[in-house]
Amino acid sequence: MSETGLRNKTIKGVGWSFTGSILGQGITFLVGIVLARMLSPEEYGLIGIIMIFILISESIVNSGLSSALIRKQDASDLDFDTVFTTNLVLSLIMYAVLFACAPLISIFFEKPLLTNLLRVMGIIVIINALSLVPVTKLSRAVDFRTLTICSIIGAIMSGVVGISMAYTGFGVWALVGQQIAQQFFYTAVLWIATRWLPSIRFSTHSFKELWGFGWKLLVSGLINTVWNEVYKVVIGKCYTPATLGQYTQAHFYADLFSRNMSNVIQRVSYPVLSKMQDDRERMKQAYRQVIKVTMLVTFVLMFGLAGCAKSFILVLIGEQWLPCVEYLQILCFSMALYPLHAINLNMLQVQGRSDLFLKLEIIKKCIGIIPLLLGIFISIYWMLIGSVVMGWFAYYLNAYYSGPYLQYSVWAQIKDFLPSMTLALVMAVIVYFIGWLPLPVYALLPIQIVCGAVIVFGVCEVTKLDEYVQTKQIALNLLEKRTL
Repeated sequence: MSETGLRNKTIKGVGWSFTGSILGQGITFLVGIVLARMLSPEEYGLIGIIMIFILISESIVNSGLSSALIRKQDASDLDFDTVFTTNLVLSLIMYAVLFACAPLISIFFEKPLLTNLLRVMGIIVIINALSLVPVTKLSRAVDFRTLTICSIIGAIMSGVVGISMAYTGFGVWALVGQQIAQQFFYTAVLWIATRWLPSIRFSTHSFKELWGFGWKLLVSGLINTVWNEVYKVVIGKCYTPATLGQYTQAHFYADLFSRNMSNVIQRVSYPVLSKMQDDRERMKQAYRQVIKVTMLVTFVLMFGLAGCAKSFILVLIGEQWLPCVEYLQILCFSMALYPLHAINLNMLQVQGRSDLFLKLEIIKKCIGIIPLLLGIFISIYWMLIGSVVMGWFAYYLNAYYSGPYLQYSVWAQIKDFLPSMTLALVMAVIVYFIGWLPLPVYALLPIQIVCGAVIVFGVCEVTKLDEYVQTKQIALNLLEKRTL
């Protein structure tokens, strides 16, 4: 593919993927506001416990084969059928394990209702397995327009289901219904859109070839997922379901910007950079541009959210969720680094270094035991603060090992994103102190948002910050393509 063609496809991919995340998560965000006002922190805490085991199961089902398929440039129909069959079988096995272990999980957390909740919600694991290959095919083609449409439809339909169930008194089951509906409608529309009909075929040769690359990503992904969910296990076991509900809600809002930005960059940059793997200089320039543009947007959104967290929570979901404000502020500083992790780990995958990818995950998790011990023996606040420190250490390791391939060191990366981080921090401090003004909270939040935006755009326009100019150009290119 030509330079211009790949660049245009990348811009469109980023645009549609970002649009999909914004609209899909925006709808989920609005639905979440309604549900948070109708349901209690305790009910959210129960779902938080269930999601620990759902996410771990989904990580196993994915098995790293999707990433291997994206990287393989001459993937055949038999390869896709093999991956589909493998995912489906694994999903059935994992659901059976969840079904059998549900009573034990409910005993561990001392919540009898968890048995039935987990057995019903576990169906998501099977539904998700059916979506993996269609998503992979669209990702290979950098067709994020279709993925965007599918995610929006899933978000809308699940919102209708969740709110209807909550309004009619289903309580915590409304959240279960919403989660199942979202995955079901998303998968159904994906199958209709891709028009792909799999065959239940399995090739030992194909599996071995893909598994050789994918198994290390499976273990890495599983370690990472288990590790992320261990925080919820500690909170759910050592504290109350209400505390877990507060943490889960704070994590959800931080995820809206950080994790979604990471997913956008990971989904688009991996297939695109894979096409450049034989041209290191070209890849380095694309890599630098991705980091600079991504981190400008991420730092501004995450630090800005930390600055106005209190008024944000009070306006959207009310005083019953006020305890999650401090959790949200700390999480914003921790999760602002997620896109950097994703970009650097993508580079290891593009280089075919899934072995190094796995080693890094093991090292980071061994050291990351420290924040968990702080949570168990001291407090949840120290656990979250510890996660911020560990996040920077993890970034250093990721960048240190991915950098030599392109001669792009950790310090070179820091110099590239330091101006954006500094600007975002200054803006966040100003926004935070604006929150002390003696004004009604419904007036305070818009003032904070507007002031933050004026500071960022004003400074960027005056200084002509390189990443801002690039971001602006990408946005203008997208708008131009839409109007043609």
